Amino acid sequence: MSNKPVVFITNDDGYFAKGIKTLVNLVSQYAKVFVVAPDQSRSGYSCAFTSKAPLRMTKLSEQDDLVVYSTNGTPTDCAKLAFFDLFAKEKPDLVLSGINHGSNASVNAIYSGTVGGAIEGCVNHVPSIAFSLCDLEKDADFSYCLPIVDRLVRYVLKSHLPQGTFLNVNFPKGELRGWKVCRQADAYWSEEFDRKVGSDGSEEFFLTGRFINREPDSVDTDLWALDHGYASVVPVKINSADESLMDKLNNELIEEI
Repeated sequence: MSNKPVVFITNDDGYFAKGIKTLVNLVSQYAKVFVVAPDQSRSGYSCAFTSKAPLRMTKLSEQDDLVVYSTNGTPTDCAKLAFFDLFAKEKPDLVLSGINHGSNASVNAIYSGTVGGAIEGCVNHVPSIAFSLCDLEKDADFSYCLPIVDRLVRYVLKSHLPQGTFLNVNFPKGELRGWKVCRQADAYWSEEFDRKVGSDGSEEFFLTGRFINREPDSVDTDLWALDHGYASVVPVKINSADESLMDKLNNELIEEI
């Protein structure tokens, strides 16, 4: 009986993307790996799931300790199906999502399907990590990220993470100086649209937008780390309730009544 750890891997770029293949090739050297990933790009789907249409899960390959499935759903669908079917009796030791083509640092984590996959693992009380590289190219070079990916995967397999917390890890494009554990920067998208006229004469809006960092001089954020050649490692809690505000709201709302 194999004593290898069991790792579930998903992404939002599709099962065919170079990023997930790179991650699978690395982790399958020392773990039994199950992949369930979308059959097309589902970037920007965050934690969306499918409720109005049937989902399909198709086995693409199985060899030794690697099994690969594709689905017609989102990254969250992929994780939900995996926990429902593949891991109905025993959960995996680790959930990995990525390696994404493109940044999921700062506010981008809110919109990210890659992060959505890791969140679903976290919801199921399985240690989870989301990996992303700040390079949108299909043939992006992931090789220089692998030593840190490997170290983090092995660390979490050994030491686990607190329940309700996952890691959001981003790599800069190009030279890598190391990594920094940091917080999520306060940033936003100035969501401007290109307004055009469609073939039927109706108005059409195409999202463009500009990414703006509200705190460019803060040295403890993920955006600072990436701008200075470091991988950013951000521990993220899925419980986003502001407990520090509870007493204040209770007292002030009672006074209002």
